[in-house]
Amino acid sequence: MNTRRRSAVAPDRAWVLAAVRRIEADFQRSSDTHLIPMQLPGWPGVDLYFKDESSHPTGSLKHRLARSLFLYALCNGWLQEGTSVVEASSGSTAISEAYFARLLSLPFVAVMPASTSTEKIAAIEFQGGRCHLVDDPTAIGSESRRLADELGGHFLDQFTYAERATDWRANNNIAESIFQQMRLERHAVPEWIVSGAGTGGTVATLGRYVRYCARSTLVCAADPENSVFFDHYHTRQPELRLHVGSRIEGIGRPRVEASFLPQVIDAMVAVPDVWSVAAMHELTARLGRSVGASTGSNLIATLACMARMRESGLQGSVVTLLCDSGDRYRHTYYSESWLQQSGLGCQRERAAVAVALDSGVIPGELSAAWRLAGELAPE
Repeated sequence: MNTRRRSAVAPDRAWVLAAVRRIEADFQRSSDTHLIPMQLPGWPGVDLYFKDESSHPTGSLKHRLARSLFLYALCNGWLQEGTSVVEASSGSTAISEAYFARLLSLPFVAVMPASTSTEKIAAIEFQGGRCHLVDDPTAIGSESRRLADELGGHFLDQFTYAERATDWRANNNIAESIFQQMRLERHAVPEWIVSGAGTGGTVATLGRYVRYCARSTLVCAADPENSVFFDHYHTRQPELRLHVGSRIEGIGRPRVEASFLPQVIDAMVAVPDVWSVAAMHELTARLGRSVGASTGSNLIATLACMARMRESGLQGSVVTLLCDSGDRYRHTYYSESWLQQSGLGCQRERAAVAVALDSGVIPGELSAAWRLAGELAPE
């Protein structure tokens, strides 16, 4: 019989094991996010639901991603006690990552565009993070690598690792959560699930999960202006680049990211920014709570999916994401002067969104404004 006693766990590994346990304990203390139904007077055969990701401890969809990225880095041996953590983020991911860094007593630096809302900067600093602002939004990745090297730290790199860090088969990912919460609804298996694409990790998780579970659900991604994802989906050209960043915080990228997997997405909608902001304001009024502009992008793409269902004579459910609260954008999307200065005054477009929701008819100015690809492309 082997009577050797197991040696003590090495200090570095002991810290990693304790860190993973702290993150899992935090998860156990948190409940799942709500699935909110919304009445649609003009769409009697369609049930619409919003997965309210703003109710996470850090207030956005990115809380799930940040947790996954930290666990991935810990279990790959990339984080140790005292490691400086660096991320390239326009705000919400960084807020969530700052939360987990503080949970593990690790220094955190967010490299972000100088145009990021002051509310998001304050939220990162509240969690103990430091904000490193750059004028060129297309340079945040390279600046993050440089800064991580300078600090002897680790660059989490959400745009590369989002799709592989998330356990898309289970572990209460967002797709599994949606299907569990829909079990007792009239149309339990959604016809469509709609999400914006920032890293691409969420739509990759959704697309993989529905295939893994042999669901008939189709996955649609919304893309704003100043983003290459829609054109990449259409052309599959990996070298696409832009020299400006998205104005819809949290979604859209000026280059094709490793986590964006077009082959698991069934359709895409390119949404002009003014329509995203218009839908955001109309949805805020109807839900009685403020939402961010990326949720407005989701709503416009959802209308495209619902219109296709009606054209095909289908009834069923559609689920989309309420990504974050509008409280983070009081000085931007909810400021009339900022909207006017940015060319995003949207009273006419908001009225058209209201018509679409109330009548079930997509106004001509909206159908002329969006671009559709994949299963939504005009026949």
